[in-house]
Amino acid sequence: MDFALKEEKGFTYIEEGQGETLLLLHGLMGALSNWDAVINEFSANYRVLIPVLPIYDMPLLTTGVRALSKFVHKFIKFKKLSNVVLLGNSLGGHVGLVYVLAHPGYVKALVLTGSSGLYENAFGGSFPRRESIDFVREKVQYTFYDPIIATEEMVQDIHAMINDRHKVIRLLAMAKSAIRHNMKDELRKITMPVSLIWGRDDKITPPEVAVEFNELLPNSELHWIDKCGHAPMMERPVEFNQYLAQFLEKLKK
Repeated sequence: MDFALKEEKGFTYIEEGQGETLLLLHGLMGALSNWDAVINEFSANYRVLIPVLPIYDMPLLTTGVRALSKFVHKFIKFKKLSNVVLLGNSLGGHVGLVYVLAHPGYVKALVLTGSSGLYENAFGGSFPRRESIDFVREKVQYTFYDPIIATEEMVQDIHAMINDRHKVIRLLAMAKSAIRHNMKDELRKITMPVSLIWGRDDKITPPEVAVEFNELLPNSELHWIDKCGHAPMMERPVEFNQYLAQFLEKLKK
């Protein structure tokens, strides 16, 4: 399903539904469409917001996880949000963790899926060779348990992205920032409810990463999705939405 993009005050975002806010953050090479199944399922009862993270628009010297966290705060202030449930996949989860440490009063709960922040094996330990679309295809497929999820459109989009010098420099800078910004020593300060929904076959943030998050986050729960890689909300949307719905119901009690 195609959702209308809104553009206001320098922000580009999707906004669907009304009610309590679910704020969704995409990953480093992710797209807003990664969250389509969540929008379809929850916009009937929630206000679902997904901003485009300005990964390619920041000055190179400030491109990093903290800068994206500051952007999220500007967006939250612009939309006058409070008591947000923040969901993040991959880099988006990492940004969410940094954000709640800086501004805990705006977020009531976190949902992390395939989040960076402790360890990530981006692109299987290497960055794609720009000249080879076959290599890109292989690495995009590596993201998922079932390689069929990696559509040719997705492969072509990422191939084009990494052949854009402006974009690839910022992708590398952002990836390096995420690796440097290890949050192991800070996670115990996050006391709000956290739901970890993880693909048991995630090769980028493997299962031991989820276990460590669960051990370090004092008020967290961990749910596994079998035969699922790094983006459960795309690869196993029904199971992902079931765990998310259970968590949201628990927050109401």
